This record gives sequence, structure tokens and C-alpha cells, in this order.
Amino acid sequence: MQRCEWVGDQLIYVQYHDQEWGVPVFNDRALFEMLILEGAQAGLSWITILHKRQNYRRAFDGFDANKIARYDEAKIALLLSDRGIVRNRLKVKATIQNARAFLKISDRSTFSEFLWRFVDGKPIVNEWASVTQVPASSPVANRMSRELKDFGFKFVGATICYAFMQAVGMVNDHTKTCFRRQQIIDQYNAELT
Repeated sequence: MQRCEWVGDQLIYVQYHDQEWGVPVFNDRALFEMLILEGAQAGLSWITILHKRQNYRRAFDGFDANKIARYDEAKIALLLSDRGIVRNRLKVKATIQNARAFLKISDRSTFSEFLWRFVDGKPIVNEWASVTQVPASSPVANRMSRELKDFGFKFVGATICYAFMQAVGMVNDHTKTCFRRQQIIDQYNAELT
């Protein structure tokens, strides 16, 4: 089976690529989790975050935004002592701020509706022959970044937003030779019927 060039041979990457990356996600909590993890990854490798993902779920109450939004200084201190997550004060505080921003959006619509409207409710399917053609950002990611920031989100620059869009299937950036590209298209189309 041919996969996207970035995958390599580490099992955690292979499983992530084959089972998750690029699959459309519409669940609010799952979308919130992935946005937080993409922000936590800033300056680090994605594999670092994949190895810590279960620790993040434990440390951040299963990404329950209602709970995270109420975290106080004592909880922040506890998180900063947790070796299972990235112990960066700005990123931890951003997670709390992002939970509050998430709740603001949730007062108006679902988080899923808010995000998926950037792509008119359906994945953008790109035609990349090689991973070298895949951009680090896009005009849509720039718009998403601006609007998220307007709601108070942190660590949501255009590059992070684009990586997020790829991860949650808003953008299908599997290369044309990757076996997952067409599978994801077919799965999405089947769910529509």
C-alpha cells in the first residue's frame, strides 16, 4: 500500500495516517480536542503530541470545555507539573482561554457548524502528486484563523488552522498515490446517501 510520503515507518504515524488523518470529523468535542492538540504541537513534532494524546485527554478532563473553562491557578500549577503533557505555561493558559472561546461559539451554533462553514460543509479534495506540493496554509485557513482569534482563541495561526483542517478532514491532502485518499472520498460520499 502506498501512503503519503510524510508517514514513514513508525507505527503510531502509520495508524494515525491510516485511521484518522483526513477523515471528516463533525463531533464538537473531537474538533475542540484536535484544535487544542494542533496548538500544543506548535514548535514541536506531531509525533510528540501523538505520544502524549492520552495524557492530554486525562489531564484536560476529556477535553470537556465546560470544565476546562473553570480551571484556576491551582489547576494550572498541577498541569505544569504533569510530565505527560507539554508543560508550557502559554499553551496551558491558551487551552483554558480556548475552552472559554469554544463556549462562546457554542452559544450561537455548534462548533462543527462554525468550522465546517469555512469549506461550505464539505471537504476540499486536493490533487497533490507529492507532499512537496502541499501548502503550509491557505486563504481559507487564514480566514478561519482570523475568526477564531476574534472569538479569543490562542495558538490558532493560519498554519495551525491548516494542519487542523487536514487532520479533521476539512481538507483531503492525501496525495493522489495514497491509498487513503480515495477511501476517504468514497466513505464521505457513502455517508451522504
